[in-house]
Amino acid sequence: MSGWRARLEPRIRPLVQAYWRLSRGLTLGVRGLALDEAGRIALVRHTYIAGWHLPGGGVERGETVWQAIAKEMREEAGVAIAARPHLFHVYTNERKFRGDHIALFIVRDWTQCDPEPGQEIAETGWFAPDALPDGTSPATRARIAEALHGAPPADDWSR
Repeated sequence: MSGWRARLEPRIRPLVQAYWRLSRGLTLGVRGLALDEAGRIALVRHTYIAGWHLPGGGVERGETVWQAIAKEMREEAGVAIAARPHLFHVYTNERKFRGDHIALFIVRDWTQCDPEPGQEIAETGWFAPDALPDGTSPATRARIAEALHGAPPADDWSR
């Protein structure tokens, strides 16, 4: 590295990174496809959006995706993850929010716990993949088909 660059880079880098954050910022969420011993899938119905969805939420600042998926599964579905879940795919979610991404995890090793009480979840249920409830979101149906039936993963969550 040249002398001028070595002197300037430590001063300029924070400014460039701040610009990148503003101009290229992204958000990251997690969703979990938890399977019970009968092969049923945990789905949740939120109070603020219509339909049934895979449990999940946003990754908070300072939190890893592993911590986020464990927290969201416990809070929303009463699923205490016992071993690191399988990262299935990472999707873009641009139609909902510019720069948003969702990491989908397959959760097979878990124990039941009480979901955390709150205002966010209206209902939790376990459903056979071939008997999903009316109102299951198209994206949820697509992710289940990809993960369980070998459909090629879409890169866009909403497809």
